[in-house]
Amino acid sequence: MYKETRYLNSGDRALVIEFGNKISEEINSKVRAMTIAIEREGIEGIIEITPTYRSLTVHYDPMKLSFTYLLESFKSLEKDLEKIDIPLPEIIEIPTFYGGETGSDISNVAEHNSISVQEVIDIHSSREYPVYMLGFTAGFPYLGGMDEKISTPRLGTPRTKIKKGSVGIAGNQTGIYPIESPGGWQIIGRTPVNLYDAHREPPILLDAGNYIKFVPVSWDEYNKIKNSVEKNIYQIKKYPKEDKLR
Repeated sequence: MYKETRYLNSGDRALVIEFGNKISEEINSKVRAMTIAIEREGIEGIIEITPTYRSLTVHYDPMKLSFTYLLESFKSLEKDLEKIDIPLPEIIEIPTFYGGETGSDISNVAEHNSISVQEVIDIHSSREYPVYMLGFTAGFPYLGGMDEKISTPRLGTPRTKIKKGSVGIAGNQTGIYPIESPGGWQIIGRTPVNLYDAHREPPILLDAGNYIKFVPVSWDEYNKIKNSVEKNIYQIKKYPKEDKLR
């Protein structure tokens, strides 16, 4: 974390607030708190707030607001960030079928780390992963907290098409492809749950600040859930993180 928060001018329509230069839950908590503080302030002229791992970008209308005004306002809000009541995060369960045709790279991950495929599954599904930010494609979650025991480099040559729901590993991160898209992550499984659905409200399932838990399922279970999702009757399992710790 920086000794002092950095406020940067990003063109004539955006201001960037940086709290640090690394990925950590402590820094991300400050990003979340500042986002909440700005939203509650209701400053007319702010168009959009985009949070990331360690910073947030505030897009504004320069005809209504000046950089200097926002700078003074945000510095004032920062003084009371510790008083911001951040909502209790939820854990969202992501049923996942590992290996097979849906996870064709899981053997690469096992071989790279000198462990078995089952150990990859056990390690990957043993943690609750914080959702730091969403990006790349609609609803793509950038997650923290993956065990370094299964860290694996990206593919040497990215694929032009990865199916939606694919669960992958790239370096020391894991994530889920919400839609069919190109990508270079090592694919270890797939979830039948839709992270993005344009016809759903809200269309994006996950929110920054919450956590996900990968739950291994059999191929039969995967298909049953997939069928329920297609019929719009599948109920996502979620619960407050605090309850899980009791």
